[in-house]
Amino acid sequence: MTMSSTVSTSQGFLSPARHGSFESSNALASGSLGQPEMESNGSNEVELISVSWNQDYGCFAAGTSDGFRIYNCEPFKETFRRDLKSGGFKIVEMLFRCNILALVGADANSQYPPNKVLIWDDHQSRCVGEFSFRSEVRSVKLRRDRIVVVLEHKLYVYNFMDLKLLHQIETLRNPRGLCCLSHDSNTFVLACPGLHRGQVRIEHFGLNVMKLINAHDSHIACLTLTMDGLLLATASTRGTLIRIFNTMDGTRLQEVRRGVDRAEIYGIALSRNVQWLAVSSDKATVHIFSLRVRVGGEDSSSCLSPAQGLALLEHNSSSSLDGLISPSTSANPGSSLSFMRGVLPRYFSSEWSFAQFHLPEDAQYIAAFSSQNTVIIVGVNGR
Repeated sequence: MTMSSTVSTSQGFLSPARHGSFESSNALASGSLGQPEMESNGSNEVELISVSWNQDYGCFAAGTSDGFRIYNCEPFKETFRRDLKSGGFKIVEMLFRCNILALVGADANSQYPPNKVLIWDDHQSRCVGEFSFRSEVRSVKLRRDRIVVVLEHKLYVYNFMDLKLLHQIETLRNPRGLCCLSHDSNTFVLACPGLHRGQVRIEHFGLNVMKLINAHDSHIACLTLTMDGLLLATASTRGTLIRIFNTMDGTRLQEVRRGVDRAEIYGIALSRNVQWLAVSSDKATVHIFSLRVRVGGEDSSSCLSPAQGLALLEHNSSSSLDGLISPSTSANPGSSLSFMRGVLPRYFSSEWSFAQFHLPEDAQYIAAFSSQNTVIIVGVNGR
């Protein structure tokens, strides 16, 4: 099969772990990436194109019509910006707080079109790698050891150290660029749409195990993994139900209901301790759910080795989920007729959100959890 991408690199590429951090950067920079051109914003109006969280929700990146900006969440402040003459970026993917970014240009970007991925090292102020494709890049996901580029029908997985292509994965049409990764160093899990409607493909690369989960009847609209990759949350294009799965054996662990009417889901976020789940949609609301998944501590699952994961995969079954499901009653409210479960329609036995945030309409929002049970909501309207 002929590859549909080309890669160029520059010498001296280093592991992301050895780079600096945006956290301590207070300088505001301007100029064209890779070129000595300088331009001040002046009084020109800047359009916000996209917003996206970093991997631990401590920062978020804003792609604008003339560059990008990096914001810290707690305390909230702008820590970095770069204004360009060539145009803006529709994708700005951070790698935790380090100075490595993956950038994909917006349609109006004359230097970096939407079919190219630029790996930019802002510590060295230079491009350290570039990927070119025949079609538009839908999303880019980063781990400390991998780069994943998502096209409409395929994913490419590259090694971060030398940008060598490691895997190619075919998917159903994926215009949203859906893909998520685990971020604990001991596990490498990737979730993406499968080849059939409503199907999610799970790759446990460290275990050399692939699992297909038939998550919904409708097409997948949103998905996210826990940091260790052991739990998956999904929503479909109907937008009424959010489901939690065990990625090892595909067992559904919990189902919660956002509403009855169809909705477009913009984002799903899991708290680090897997206690809460947040869902944002085009109904101008963010719903908060309580999860019944038991965890021993905030980072307890991050110590799972590939061998332990394989053992869990071999021993887990639909009848042996006691270690994953909390025996305590869920904090989510339900119908007063839920005792007639199995007799009335499933709607009456649904778990509903216990808290909702109502937001200004006509804007897209994404939500996340901070370390102190705080919900952070960012909108593409600049709020």
